[in-house]
Amino acid sequence: MRVPWKLLGLAGLAGVAAGGAIVVRRRRDQRHYDPDELRARLHERLAEARSDAAPGTEPST
Repeated sequence: MRVPWKLLGLAGLAGVAAGGAIVVRRRRDQRHYDPDELRARLHERLAEARSDAAPGTEPST
């Protein structure tokens, strides 16, 4: 059986391109936030993480 290397290469290239497009799309969404708004959201998430942790323990980083 002969392996169609060109087809495998093209499929791999298409997969990498699709993955890159997803990453760019996610990063673009993050840039729409105003820096002050983003900072406030991060502080809210940190406060939630600390309140969900057991009393007397630090959340792992």
